[in-house]
Amino acid sequence: MPSIVLAGGGSAGHTSPLIATADALRRIDPTIEILALGTERGLETRVVPEAGYRLELIPPVPLPRRPTPALFAVPGKMLASVSAARKVLDEAKADVLVGFGGYVSTPAYVAAWRRKTPIVVHEGNAVPGIANKFAARYCTETVLTSFPGTDLPHAEYVGLPIRRAISTLDRAALRAEARQFFGLHPDAPTLFVTGGSQGAQRINESVSGAAADLQAAGIQVLHAIGPKNTLEVPQTGPLPYVVLNYVDRMDLAYAAADLVVCRSGANTVTEVSGVGLPAIYVPLPIGNGEQRLNAKPVVDVGGGVLIDNAELTVDWVRANVPQLLLDRERLTAMSTAATGVIRTDADDRLARIILDVVRSAS
Repeated sequence: MPSIVLAGGGSAGHTSPLIATADALRRIDPTIEILALGTERGLETRVVPEAGYRLELIPPVPLPRRPTPALFAVPGKMLASVSAARKVLDEAKADVLVGFGGYVSTPAYVAAWRRKTPIVVHEGNAVPGIANKFAARYCTETVLTSFPGTDLPHAEYVGLPIRRAISTLDRAALRAEARQFFGLHPDAPTLFVTGGSQGAQRINESVSGAAADLQAAGIQVLHAIGPKNTLEVPQTGPLPYVVLNYVDRMDLAYAAADLVVCRSGANTVTEVSGVGLPAIYVPLPIGNGEQRLNAKPVVDVGGGVLIDNAELTVDWVRANVPQLLLDRERLTAMSTAATGVIRTDADDRLARIILDVVRSAS
């Protein structure tokens, strides 16, 4: 039976496609041996075991984006991490390594290249990260991307693997159940707010600051603030403003919502557009601009609105969100435009490519 090692971690942007791919591989062949590789720093320490997959940890090797004294420590840390990754690959008798980026991927790529293990690279963002740039240039020709036009050697566009509960979601069919699940009114216009797996202070403050105005407009809110954040929102009207640290049933959150305010990480854009949920995207203001580019295909066709982080204020929310959320005709048009822009079958496509690589190598 094939032995497949999946490397990726840090944030949901790396762990979610990893788990979706593992699920697809297991659907195709339940006998496949699947092992996830991560570091102790990331979300993978919780979500991978919860998904039912074995996880091995190696030391993280952060790569500074600019010259700093920390750069001098990288070679020694990299050697130790490559050695640890090589040990995991050897013990797993890995037939292929699939890398999704993040701190864990670079040492995993080097270890796999040294032991002549085939490597599959999957890049989640429109702008590739350092680890996947390295692997695409020096370690493999099997390079797959989540968005068309991503600048990587040998790149083939397949989309971003997302969970089946999301890719097959019928929002209308689940709406009543979803709103009951979160304690929401069954018929009121509903805003979902999320800053991603870690939350987003700017989004949290700007939307919660307009809570009274949203209530006055007849809008209820489901607000995921992030696991480490706190938020007190006074109830100023009869409709609920539900605050949660983390949403485990994201399928139900999407089904409950008529509009979402969110970051534009690759996973979020793929899921939100895939289920046809109109969105106000607020790109993360740090990094290399990948979040703005992630949302661009959806925004360009009218499936979403994009606003800079600095421009998202309480006043902006007051002036724009009720007007959009109460415009049923526009929301319907946005939903139709978003649906189908970004493919949602990448989990199966990627799984079959991985198995083709294994067969070709053997």
